[in-house]
Amino acid sequence: MPRWAWNKASSDTKRRYFELIRSGMSGQKAAALVGVSASSGSNWYIDAGSMTVVEEKPISSRYLSQDDRIEIADGIAVGEAVKSIAARIGKSYQSVYKEIARNRRPGGRYQPWYAHNQAFTRRRRPKPRVLETDPKLARIVACQLAQKWSPGQISRWLRRRYPHLPAWWICPETIYEAIYHGRIILPATTRQCDSPLRTGRTYRHQRGRGRSKDGALRQHTAMRSIHDRPAAVEARTQIGHWEGDLIIGAGQRSAIATLVDRKTRTTMLVALPDGHSATVVADALVETFSALPPHLRRTLTWDQGNELFQHERIEQSTGLRIYFADPHSPWQRPSNENTNGLLRQYFPKGTDLSVHTQEHLDTVAVELNDRPRACLNDRTPAQLMRTSTRRAKTSSIRFVR
Repeated sequence: MPRWAWNKASSDTKRRYFELIRSGMSGQKAAALVGVSASSGSNWYIDAGSMTVVEEKPISSRYLSQDDRIEIADGIAVGEAVKSIAARIGKSYQSVYKEIARNRRPGGRYQPWYAHNQAFTRRRRPKPRVLETDPKLARIVACQLAQKWSPGQISRWLRRRYPHLPAWWICPETIYEAIYHGRIILPATTRQCDSPLRTGRTYRHQRGRGRSKDGALRQHTAMRSIHDRPAAVEARTQIGHWEGDLIIGAGQRSAIATLVDRKTRTTMLVALPDGHSATVVADALVETFSALPPHLRRTLTWDQGNELFQHERIEQSTGLRIYFADPHSPWQRPSNENTNGLLRQYFPKGTDLSVHTQEHLDTVAVELNDRPRACLNDRTPAQLMRTSTRRAKTSSIRFVR
């Protein structure tokens, strides 16, 4: 065979050569059996990345096999369309495009044995897991989880706290994966559920939650639409613009009022031990907002529930201007809706919320306001509120430490 023709053998010949190599046969003997020179076989071996793939068990049909990769290479060689190749091997054309892009040689040529070697190298298991090999890091992560931090908050905090330890800059998915596989265990004194996650999940599943409405607000009340709010409310440039709602307990018989400042995401929780009728809610909101300085009593945005039927009395007593979101539009109060989801860790659905005292609600609010938020550049709501209202005394604001 001419020297320049080492790569001109058929795919079947090369396939048989590599099958013999993978069975443990020497290169020289394998080349002789398939009818090529030892130097030709050696060149094939070098062109494939000088690595022998030994697959101990058949590869799953989910993945591309060696034969699939040979078919791709043959199709490319004759100018066949990628979609046609994909249809022939029974894979999606997106998978074939990705395979060519990821596993071709540095020069751009797709070589099926080299590609198979590359894929095998990335697929090899088990891989060392940082939270198993580094107990100190695992303890630090567990400590933050015990404070009900999310994996995303912990991941960002590790980069800030340990800038000279890049090995500790783990991504949120690493923490999630460790939790779901039981590699992160909280101390028994702080553990409250089977999972360290705030949601209590022990496995990944589709999220979905809804909220029943108490009914539309009476049409004869003088409602202000959310579309009439000042521009400063939309821009989140001032403190004192609040979003509010109720989280409802078992059987619709108990509730807690939740208030979130749009700029700082500071949360206030208001106990409603006597129910959530319009009169009770109005009295509780008047008492809560009357304790705040005027610059923290600008606007309040609520949904169109009957619990705020007495909104005019609240406005007259507190100086707030109350606006109402459109029906069935919770995304118009995003800060409050997100906070209500977080609060369900403390106040699960289907429980009696009237048993929680105002003191307990204040403790929960302080803990929530001491968590760093990605939307605040990892500052906490309490920090941002203190910065934004230095004139106010901390003793007069319940939710600031």
